[in-house]
Amino acid sequence: MKSLYGKFVLMTALIMVFSTIGGFLVTNTYYHRVMKARNDEKNVEIAKTIVDHIEETPQENLDEYLKTIGRIGYQLYVVDELGKSSFYGGDFRLKNLDRNSVEQVLAGHVYHGMRDFPRETFVTGFFANEMSNTIGVPFKHDNKQYALFIRPDIKLLFSEVHTILAGLIIATALLSLLAMLLVAKMLIVPITQLTAATKRIADEKYDTQLNIDRHDEIGQLAASFNTMVGQLQENDKIRKEFISNVSHDFQSPLLNIQGYAGLLKGGNISDEERKNYAEVIQSETNRLSKLTRQLLLLTSLDQSSRMVKYRDYRLDEQLKACINKYRWWLEEDRLNLHMKMEATTYRGDEALFENVWENLLTNAIKYNRPEGEIHIALEKKDGYIEVIVQDTGIGISEAEQSQLFNRFYRADTSRTKEGTGLGLSIVKQIIELHKGNIHVTSKPGEGTTFTIKLLNL
Repeated sequence: MKSLYGKFVLMTALIMVFSTIGGFLVTNTYYHRVMKARNDEKNVEIAKTIVDHIEETPQENLDEYLKTIGRIGYQLYVVDELGKSSFYGGDFRLKNLDRNSVEQVLAGHVYHGMRDFPRETFVTGFFANEMSNTIGVPFKHDNKQYALFIRPDIKLLFSEVHTILAGLIIATALLSLLAMLLVAKMLIVPITQLTAATKRIADEKYDTQLNIDRHDEIGQLAASFNTMVGQLQENDKIRKEFISNVSHDFQSPLLNIQGYAGLLKGGNISDEERKNYAEVIQSETNRLSKLTRQLLLLTSLDQSSRMVKYRDYRLDEQLKACINKYRWWLEEDRLNLHMKMEATTYRGDEALFENVWENLLTNAIKYNRPEGEIHIALEKKDGYIEVIVQDTGIGISEAEQSQLFNRFYRADTSRTKEGTGLGLSIVKQIIELHKGNIHVTSKPGEGTTFTIKLLNL
């Protein structure tokens, strides 16, 4: 049985069967341990009441009186001292009362057949319609000694009320079973929908949405599924855009290289033109090399298997080393550099953060105005480290700032003539891998400020 609904139905049926058996065994045990003795005492009192009435009214017709007792719901067996016996009320299924028990009652003793009836597992003594399962009491009538054996007639004791109660129990059990099956169906339907939707997702049909309006765990699961589908749609869109952008970014320099290489093959060009063409080819080759390195780095960052290599190192010394590497560029563009750094030890991946500082510093140089300024500050604060890289360059509009960290995003051609659109995306991903965050503020024509906050682990 593979379906969840079938398993639920089977489990429900098994639970009901075992519950019924368990309930019966518990009830049966309670009857034998508690109710059997009480039932015996109760029927002894009833029998004594009957014989007391017979002895107190000797003039009453014994046969008629006993017939009346039989008609109101009792089975009676009466035997006198001479061995003459009579039956009243319903018939006994088994006439298994031994002569010794009869003699004891005629001798004046009480017979406790109900109390001493042997235990039965599946049919309790209360329902055993046997002469040995009776109460026996002695009495006298017309100077004769009698023995009266009595038990309730179970058939007559089951009145309309008992029938109604039995019907109620059966109806309740059936309705409970049907209700459980209906509830199971209601539970299974959304799971079935979820299974079908999952198969559609496996086929890359990301337009699938579950319309399950519930507030329980299944509703939460459906909501989580819809959120996941939305994210998958977004990821699929990003993936396709990524492939398109990568293709475009590779295609453009390759076409340039191919075109200028073709011109170099021609013989009718001057030395100056040949030099210019070679410089273009070299520039495009460098662009392809940088793009390839950044793509490899992004792939490495995206892989969950890549572990960040944490170690303690001097963050201020790393920043200074990065600045020294590009000091020639600063001097070439006549940019003024201002540094304010505290001696700071940070625990992180030194190789990854080298990419962060190189990207931020080269952007600050590349997009600055002539004879502009760059301010770099490193400060330890309460629980975190703050790094600020500020330039006085062309700035970024407010609309463009929200997309600045997206892969392959370029604000405009004047800013990204030599860029790949991956640098800031890499920066943000490295910082977030280290549980930090980066924030940008900028105004067109006034400059840009990047603020990085790193947890001081």
